[in-house]
Amino acid sequence: MKYRMMIACALLSALCFETLGVVALAAQRRRAPKAAAAATTSLDAKIRRFAPTMLTADTSRLSAGDRRALVRIIEAAKLLDPLYLKQVWSGNPALKRRLEADRTAAGRARLHYFRLNVGPWSRLDGNEPFIAGVPRQKPHHANYYPDDMTKEEFNTWVATLPAEERARATGFFHLVRRGADGKLKLVPYSEEYREFLVPAARLLRQAAAETTNATLKSFLTKRADAFLCDDYYESDVAWMDLDAPIDVTIGPYETYEDELFNYKAAFESYVTLRDEAESEKLAKFSGYLQELEDNLPLEARYRNPQLGAASPIRVVNEVFSSGEGNRGVQTAAFNLPNDERVVKEKGSKRVMLKNVQEAKFQKTLIPISRVVLAPAQRSVLSFESFFTHILAHELMHGLGPHNINVDGQATTVRMQLKELYSAIEEAKADITGLWALQYLMDKGLVEKSMERSMYTTFLASCFRSVRFGITEAHGKGIAVQFNYLTDEGAIKFDERAGTFQIDETRIKEAVTKLTREILTLQAEGSHAKAKAMLDKYGVIRPPMQRALARLGDVPVDIEPHFPLAQR
Repeated sequence: MKYRMMIACALLSALCFETLGVVALAAQRRRAPKAAAAATTSLDAKIRRFAPTMLTADTSRLSAGDRRALVRIIEAAKLLDPLYLKQVWSGNPALKRRLEADRTAAGRARLHYFRLNVGPWSRLDGNEPFIAGVPRQKPHHANYYPDDMTKEEFNTWVATLPAEERARATGFFHLVRRGADGKLKLVPYSEEYREFLVPAARLLRQAAAETTNATLKSFLTKRADAFLCDDYYESDVAWMDLDAPIDVTIGPYETYEDELFNYKAAFESYVTLRDEAESEKLAKFSGYLQELEDNLPLEARYRNPQLGAASPIRVVNEVFSSGEGNRGVQTAAFNLPNDERVVKEKGSKRVMLKNVQEAKFQKTLIPISRVVLAPAQRSVLSFESFFTHILAHELMHGLGPHNINVDGQATTVRMQLKELYSAIEEAKADITGLWALQYLMDKGLVEKSMERSMYTTFLASCFRSVRFGITEAHGKGIAVQFNYLTDEGAIKFDERAGTFQIDETRIKEAVTKLTREILTLQAEGSHAKAKAMLDKYGVIRPPMQRALARLGDVPVDIEPHFPLAQR
């Protein structure tokens, strides 16, 4: 009797749960379209932060051979997109295929934002995942190291290697993997990425055969060789000597994606056409670099008595970019190569992407200034100051400490600061850029009339850069400068109006003081001082946060479209 009643109760309970389950499932199905619509709306809002922008240039002055070469170069550059996709995260290729198969509105939005970020983490939002089923945290090791490897394991392993192998393990062009025995081993880029680098090399050689420009032919040929042997020195030297209407940068360069050590280089490309008139106008700055180095607010023993001889400046217009060169926030200028050997022997080249900078100024900086600047300072905003400070930023990457001595051992700033290097180096380039321009103004080498607009334009640009997110090196570097200058009284906040302005009586002294602090910690190779600076200043404080909240309708950056590449 009791047993039968238990069965009946059980059946009744099951029936009730089944009924409740059906009701819940029905409710869930009713909610699903609303949830999907809400998710799509949220992603659409994130996508709108990037203003669609056509980037192109006039090819009519190119020779017939150079026009054919340009087609081949763009085709080679396109191969770096799937290569870089693999470098960001091991799960990226499979996830991309899954997203491409989803034809719903939500699926299209996810794919669009995935392509913008080159992965499922929103770079403008502290790398928060926007796709279900991926790691909650973007892997700091990217896809350069094993997922289960710790820093301690890597450092212990590196200490056992002979010098040549140790240089590869901490160098730009070798991945760290596990062998069949579970131990760490090195895999060269040329082997890991062979499916992309072999056809890219072939296309670069075809382009070299089409052009009649000797320096372009030399670079393309040597870079094709480097893709297959992992020795980029000769091609970096050839890139420094490149003097052609087509100015192309293609290969593994920056180490931002390696957030574990900042050792491994990501592939990127910038295919550009040179603006001869603007390049000639800015070439004069190269002649002042040694003078600037000799007068840095830094102990004389830390300065470079002789910089690399070549410091060309190129002003160009971008017609295509790929890999790390086209993800998230777009690059406005760059200073390469990063190989300290080449920098020491040849200097470095500064490339200014003028059409990218013009788009950023018009679509982001002007609208930002109307919200965050005090009314009296809005009128002095200047594209010339914006453009010139970006140039100074790139120039100053090549100055200051690079090859240093710590405890009697020769090393580099990059090796000593490790994962902190990129943010500190970006802050250094910005603040020393302001210092350098002020020095040149005081010497009468740059128009003094730019002084006020330079600092005000920089202040507005601080908000532009911080919107990139402070997990990103440039954004964190800007936060450091903004908070430091605020603490020094050089930036004033109007609590009632919610606006900011430069205190012209304090800004010069504060810029020099911060320049000295950053250059000194780099010269000392002090990881501890770098960490203390980033921990204290590399944050968003409430006044800035309130101002950022009022910029919701202003694009954060541009989303480029390349009509030449599409043709």
